[in-house]
Amino acid sequence: MTPTSPPATDGLLRQTLGEWRIGLVAWRLLVLQTAHPAVAAGTARYSTYRAHPWRRIEHTMDSGSRLFFAGPEERRREIARLERAHRRIRGTDDAGRPYTAEDPEVRAWVMLTLYEAMTAMRELSGDPLEPAGLDALYAEFKEVCAALGIPDEVLPATAADVPAYVDRTVREVLECGDQVRYLLFEMLREAPAPRRLGRLRPAWPLLRAVAASVLTSLTVADLPRAWHERFAMPRTRTAAALSWTLHRGMRQVMTRLPDRLRYRHSSGEEGRQRSAARRPTAPAPLPRPRTFDSRPARLEAFFRQVLDQTGDGRVDSADLQAMVHNVCWQLELPVEREDRLYAAFESWWEQLREAMDADGDGAVECAEFVSAMLGGIDRDPHYLDRGLGPAVRALFRTADTDGSGYLCADEYRVLFGGPRVHPAELNDAFRQLDGDGDGRVSEEEFVAAFTDFFTARADTAAGVALLGRP
Repeated sequence: MTPTSPPATDGLLRQTLGEWRIGLVAWRLLVLQTAHPAVAAGTARYSTYRAHPWRRIEHTMDSGSRLFFAGPEERRREIARLERAHRRIRGTDDAGRPYTAEDPEVRAWVMLTLYEAMTAMRELSGDPLEPAGLDALYAEFKEVCAALGIPDEVLPATAADVPAYVDRTVREVLECGDQVRYLLFEMLREAPAPRRLGRLRPAWPLLRAVAASVLTSLTVADLPRAWHERFAMPRTRTAAALSWTLHRGMRQVMTRLPDRLRYRHSSGEEGRQRSAARRPTAPAPLPRPRTFDSRPARLEAFFRQVLDQTGDGRVDSADLQAMVHNVCWQLELPVEREDRLYAAFESWWEQLREAMDADGDGAVECAEFVSAMLGGIDRDPHYLDRGLGPAVRALFRTADTDGSGYLCADEYRVLFGGPRVHPAELNDAFRQLDGDGDGRVSEEEFVAAFTDFFTARADTAAGVALLGRP
């Protein structure tokens, strides 16, 4: 058995969750989770899946790997990370109902959908677990719930009680609102091409259309009967045939493969190592430097690619919180350091709102952002020092994980790396920012780079490459 397959001593939960075919019920799982009103409200307000779907999926998979496949210490760190993130997700939805991600019943539903997805995968493939197997799977599952701090009393007592719990929740609690319909019918039809698509990228529009149609039909077919009845979303014969073919066909194929091909990685670290190994080896061709004032285009790109984390074309406090969350997710910070970073970015948001929210709707649109930034920068040489400057300094001190007062190349890559930026471009940007060539970037060099990014008229300034080539 290879290191990428669950060890023979692993329990039924890891064996079931570790199979690649769990992906067939993954979208079904997301739909059931998001249909809970509290999850839908939190998703609408805080989630980045509209603007950054692949990054959001990568984070979810990485989190799942740490919870279910890593050792006790890594699981503990992941639980702490989730707790820090969830304590900030709270508010009031459009119907005036308060919500919080820390609600035990909401957390129980989100976790139970994962257990239910594993049992559904087996049932849909024609190989349902026997009662003893369900009991064993549920016992292992409840151990993870206990580690997450979910009270036992909000969970079904036994595996036999889960189907009634799911049926009752679907019929009495869930709602098929805008977020759910976006997941089912729109998200894949407008998703950007994944970075790893390579030479198939030109064919992405066609691939996307086919994948979206298949996934929507499969997901609707596989949802519980109570869903079909409550939301008048019938399981058509064609969709039922598709479901039967895919689930049973994948079962026949996967059970005949060697373990190294049948199972996903068994730890988050191995997954990250393989992700790094799959990165392309050469960056995209670099554009020629532009000599005209490139600030408007650069600021617009910054708004759409960096600020607008929720992808709704507007920026508000939730978008800046999402930016900080993404940084903190990479760095695994203690609570007090996270709080300082959140506070700095909230102060920047207040400056943006006061200066740019011309119509007073509590959000900033792209045209407002570009116009106000250019006006402020041209009018006042210290404009950035009062809002962005403190946020940038807090960002630097957060990324300086060893407290050396400098960012090394590894710390820089952790901070700015992602699916949008090629690793080679990050290396080049780091070298440009390292003005004295000592292999590290000081706080002043870091702040100067951000200043260049927002103020330089030409694309030849070092800071312009801060987040990758323009």
